[in-house]
Amino acid sequence: MPTEKMPIAVLLVGGLGTRLRSVISERPKALAPIGDTPFLKLVLLELKSQGIQRVVLCTGHFAEQIEEEFGNGSQLGIEIEYSRELQPLGTGGAVKLAEKYLANCSEFIVLNGDSFLELEFKAFVRVHRENRATATVALRRVSNAARYGTVEVDKDGKVRSFREKLGVKEPGIINGGVYIFEREVLGEMPEGVLSLEKDVLPKLIVQNVRGFQTNGLFIDIGTPEDYAKAQLLLKRNSDVQNANVD
Repeated sequence: MPTEKMPIAVLLVGGLGTRLRSVISERPKALAPIGDTPFLKLVLLELKSQGIQRVVLCTGHFAEQIEEEFGNGSQLGIEIEYSRELQPLGTGGAVKLAEKYLANCSEFIVLNGDSFLELEFKAFVRVHRENRATATVALRRVSNAARYGTVEVDKDGKVRSFREKLGVKEPGIINGGVYIFEREVLGEMPEGVLSLEKDVLPKLIVQNVRGFQTNGLFIDIGTPEDYAKAQLLLKRNSDVQNANVD
């Protein structure tokens, strides 16, 4: 049985940020400022606060800026390593490229770098381990799932299907962009361009993929509209936390 030590986290921050160019044309999407703080810094500090000590940043577009901003992570008190893709490989391809950094772990967390899901990571990891899952996906119910693929989960928490975006404005349970994978999954992934959402996860359903539903804050900064909302939501959340501390 694995120990309670938190897994390494792999953050996918190599996206081109095409839809955000009108807002942040000269920097990577992961460094988009939320107030005065880069979005990725907020994510890294959140991971650190929940006991995650080591991360791999999968970079690509504007990789040098990200590496210059965070270095080895010592200023944040977290160990950072980098896996740089020379051409876009997709979410799955980026994870596969980072395989050498995951050699000594039995499982690892993956997070999309352009979204934030408020999550209790220790509970997330516990559910994965207790169910001996091949993969576990963080899920979030939203009032409008039109922009997202939805996920069907049975009463026992096992994922039954991943559905493509329907474009219909209706409530649904969506993939929150945070995963735990057993390391053995890497051996089933070919090198090259690959999507976690379309190529990897659907094939793992025949094994044991679990869902972990949370009602925490969910922010996607992938478009100018959502980026503007993120500014307000994160400020509001910070104000609430500060009020609770006071």
